[in-house]
Amino acid sequence: MEFFIDPVSFLAEQTGIDRKYIHNLITLIEGGATIPFIARYRKEMTGSMDEVSVEKVQQMYVRFQDLEKRKASVLDSIRQQGKLTEELEAQICRCTDAHLLEDIYLPFKPKKQTRAAKAKEKGLEPLAAILMRQENGDVENRVMRFVKGEVKDEGEALQGARDIIAEWVNESEAARNRTRRQVEREAVIWSKVVKGKEKEGEKFADYFDFRELLKRCPSHRILAIRRGEAEGILKVGIEINDEQALEGLERIFVKNDNEASGQVRMAVKDAYKRLLFPAMETENLQVFKEKADEEAIRVFAENLRQLLLAPPLGTKRVLGIDPGFRTGCKVVCLDETGQLLHNETIYPHPPHSAYKQAATKIVNMVSTYNIQAIAIGNGTAGRETETFIQNLRYDRKVQVFVVSESGASVYSASKIAREEFPEYDVTVRGAVSIGRRLMDPLAELVKIDPKSIGVGQYQHDVDQTRLKESLDRVVESCVNQVGVNVNTASKYLLTYVSGLGPALADNIVEYIREHGKLKSREELKNVKRMGAKAFEQCAGFLRVEEAENPLDNSAVHPESYYVVEKIARDFHVNVKELIGNEELCGKINPSKYVDEKTGLLTLKDIVAELRKPGRDPRSMAKVFSFAEGIHTIEDLQEGMVLPGIVTNITNFGAFVDVGVHQDGLVHISEMADRYVSSPTEVLKLHQQVMVKVIQLDKERRRIGLSIRQVKGEG
Repeated sequence: MEFFIDPVSFLAEQTGIDRKYIHNLITLIEGGATIPFIARYRKEMTGSMDEVSVEKVQQMYVRFQDLEKRKASVLDSIRQQGKLTEELEAQICRCTDAHLLEDIYLPFKPKKQTRAAKAKEKGLEPLAAILMRQENGDVENRVMRFVKGEVKDEGEALQGARDIIAEWVNESEAARNRTRRQVEREAVIWSKVVKGKEKEGEKFADYFDFRELLKRCPSHRILAIRRGEAEGILKVGIEINDEQALEGLERIFVKNDNEASGQVRMAVKDAYKRLLFPAMETENLQVFKEKADEEAIRVFAENLRQLLLAPPLGTKRVLGIDPGFRTGCKVVCLDETGQLLHNETIYPHPPHSAYKQAATKIVNMVSTYNIQAIAIGNGTAGRETETFIQNLRYDRKVQVFVVSESGASVYSASKIAREEFPEYDVTVRGAVSIGRRLMDPLAELVKIDPKSIGVGQYQHDVDQTRLKESLDRVVESCVNQVGVNVNTASKYLLTYVSGLGPALADNIVEYIREHGKLKSREELKNVKRMGAKAFEQCAGFLRVEEAENPLDNSAVHPESYYVVEKIARDFHVNVKELIGNEELCGKINPSKYVDEKTGLLTLKDIVAELRKPGRDPRSMAKVFSFAEGIHTIEDLQEGMVLPGIVTNITNFGAFVDVGVHQDGLVHISEMADRYVSSPTEVLKLHQQVMVKVIQLDKERRRIGLSIRQVKGEG
């Protein structure tokens, strides 16, 4: 598309990034390159921008394009009305602010039958113009000339003229800018409970009579208030100093002190109360809602990233348990690749209490299927099942892990689960998901809608399209950061690989089904619809284990194989002997191999990869145990120090599971003996922590925890 403003210059000015890199980045984006590919394999072109920076510029470029499209639409509309002047066209073309553009367009925007429009139809616009001039003279005699036709009397004529003036005031750029700046500077957001809704809306009690400076109101409060409004519990609005606002507007429009000026003053007041302030109120509440959405989405995205990059156990035989009381515990045995070997149900807990029978079955399964680790879901009966499993004696060393089962029920009832296990019911599928999450959280969690994993705040209140886009980008980022074994990956995991998507992922799985495992990256080119562009984007992120060329199982892109081969020749070894050879890799001088195709930044990455090829960036899974004897909130006492796991992070604190089926809150003020601006500075999702119980409200099932006070005691 054609632009009114040069996007490269605009984005360079906005970001402070060199024009050359912005130009290259836009070229790559327009050429279909993905963010992971750009950040990993095109560092010379972008000045080594990371994924966050690339994504930020990409989003700014999208907003820039949207603004340019809107300009074209506005110009077309005004041109069709025959009102487009050279000066107006230049003003619109230069505009870089969406709100300002709408202010410019407002006088020309097709309107419904407003009060001003009706007054104009009655022929009162000339009277409004006379009053706006505010000249000395007999207003009454001038008004009487307009009392005719549909205008019954002097009062109706003046009212109509004031309606027209009010619309002019509302459409004035100067008036809107002045009011907007005042609202941005001093607006107070308020909320009150709707009469009679006190009991129904008890969870919003903090906002029944609430006031706070809007620009200081944190995102979680804005989202809570807007939710209360949406549910019909709260009335919400903003307010500023009306007297000061009117004084400012009068300085713009009231130019004299006569009878006509009095009419203008009345029109200005009406414009402010009826049109201008309500418009600014709506606009600002929307702007701050968007900012709150952005912050909530950012928190959700960061939590999801940590969850997806949680330590995997790896290729071990796992027994997965979906715990339950009345319905029993569903048990599955999985092989090293996550395939289901066996399933059955045990009933070790009340009301059945078939403890001995359950114990015998578990011990036998561990022995029969060579189980190396046990994964237990952390939901209902999770603690009791953990205790039961820990007390058994096995014929080998077996590690026991408690696994988050958030979203497992969503997966087990999904189309994906039905495709994977058509002959099994939801309970078996849920237990398989729990077991696989321990083996490889990333590979399993990509099958679940991120919104169902439960690691956000107010996720249903934010813009759902933006939320999905953000979370999909996080999944894509994590999948490509870790890399994917193409021969064992599910099509759901492959979907998120750079350059693939659902259709190509399906085609890869189908190709492997028909031809057997891929033997090289080059063979990917035989996959249906795998064009040169798709291959370029995906090849570096797909691993082919046991390939003849060991680089096929590394993060070195095929386009750079020639460099590695040259390095190997210079050291008189083959590529296999070079890879993983710390001594030889330490002698490589990257700058010696810089050429037109491969720059120094890429070469440094290649050398780092040669040292530790295909290294998983995730750490290894650690065993965790809750405190003995603590199973319900009734077992807790203030002052207790307990081990816990961080289950969710928000702007105001972190939720920690201490094993009582009710997460406790560590408020941001209780995280460290220093100021903490964001909980993510201190904590990560699934981090193991020691916490002190500092508040207990058993009736409302609320637990207050502190990390700071534990450290203080230590």
